[in-house]
Amino acid sequence: MKHPRRRYSDKIFEAMPAWLTVQDRGFNIIEANEPFRRDFGDYEGRCCYQVYKGRSEKCEVCPVERTFHDGQRHCSEETVTTLDGRQISVIVYTAPILNDEGQVTEVVEMSTDITEIKSLQKQLKDSRQRYQQLFEEVPCFVSIQDKDLRIVEANRLFREAFGTHFGSKCYKVYKHREEECYPCIVRQTFKDGETHHHEEVVTSKDNKRMNVIVSTMPLRNSNGEIENVIEMSTDITQIRQLQSKLESTGLLISSISHGLKGLLNGLDGGFYLVNSGLKKDNQDRVKQGWEIAQRNVERIRSMVLDILYYAKDREPDWMPVSPGELLDEVLGVIESKAQLIGVEIKKKLNTDSGMFEADYKAIRSLLVNLLENSIDACRVDNEKEKHTLKIELNERPDHVEFIVEDNGIGMDRETKEKAFSLFFSSKGTEGTGLGLFISNKIAQEHGGMIHLDSEINKGSRFRVTLPKKRVTNAKD
Repeated sequence: MKHPRRRYSDKIFEAMPAWLTVQDRGFNIIEANEPFRRDFGDYEGRCCYQVYKGRSEKCEVCPVERTFHDGQRHCSEETVTTLDGRQISVIVYTAPILNDEGQVTEVVEMSTDITEIKSLQKQLKDSRQRYQQLFEEVPCFVSIQDKDLRIVEANRLFREAFGTHFGSKCYKVYKHREEECYPCIVRQTFKDGETHHHEEVVTSKDNKRMNVIVSTMPLRNSNGEIENVIEMSTDITQIRQLQSKLESTGLLISSISHGLKGLLNGLDGGFYLVNSGLKKDNQDRVKQGWEIAQRNVERIRSMVLDILYYAKDREPDWMPVSPGELLDEVLGVIESKAQLIGVEIKKKLNTDSGMFEADYKAIRSLLVNLLENSIDACRVDNEKEKHTLKIELNERPDHVEFIVEDNGIGMDRETKEKAFSLFFSSKGTEGTGLGLFISNKIAQEHGGMIHLDSEINKGSRFRVTLPKKRVTNAKD
């Protein structure tokens, strides 16, 4: 008759909601509970790997073998096959059975069905992969930022456009700034937990400027606390360019109307002097009026050319140009303005009096715009007692080089990157935002370029390089 405790243990062994076996050192199953017998059938004279997996030899990694070896409990995950062919994921636990001398004589193996758990894990993994793929492939720039505005994660499009800058401040990566933007909608989302939107101008790693719509939303932990903020930026550069084209006519008229009015009034005054001089047979008066009229016509023509350079593509009026004579004429235009505000002009010529092919009036306009921009930069700078404007001409074998350098107010990196953008002006209401844009367009139409170096409170340096020989389809 069995001891009551032994009968109780037998009942537990049989009723356990798991597959229980007892195995010897040869991995033979010497005892198994009712759930095992029901799902795996006859086990007598068979090894565990034969019954569980239909194998002809033991498993490479066997927890039963490990328990026989070290007398410790072990655990592993396996896949077994039942009598009816079902493949089931199980978690296996083993424990030693010791004799009176403390030697391991058998091992108990318990296998618990975790198929449903594994299925849920797979679903979770698949879901994470889908969300990761969505995060990676969403057609906008996505970054995740911490409370210090450091980028902790970013999607593929962001990495391609701005580089891998994990741990860097967002404003350094997006805008090359040294200080935080204001307003910062990421900060606002951390503060109030709300979604915010704002339009920004950012610069990619290859210095491409982009207009973007930025949206932010909070990422919370299990306690509902905001741990990070996700920032999504959508490129709307083409939309803004289209809007710019649509709005350009009205904006141009608004920005230059005052100047045109003054020029037309001057033209009327010149005609008045010519007409009155003719009536009175006063040749000096006619000459004076005609000079005024010619001067104002030339100014109107120059202004119209600026508009045309923006409004439509046009072919340069190519002709041989003497860079030295061109520079002398340009300096004659701006010297009086420089003297008026106390800016000293220094000229340096390195030329052999050669010629280059260009649109004379266009290049003249380009240089006047650059020089006037530098004079204005000196005018608004109150930090220095003396301001200097340097103009340098260098003639190279295949190109000419004009350098305009000032010690005015200078530009930070963000302003420098926007300097040649349409309608961008750092002069507030005093500027139209056309001058540098048109100068850059003229240089490109001649197959040249303008390189800008500038540092805040130190000054700016424009270097214009233009090929000596005519370039067709330069912009292409």
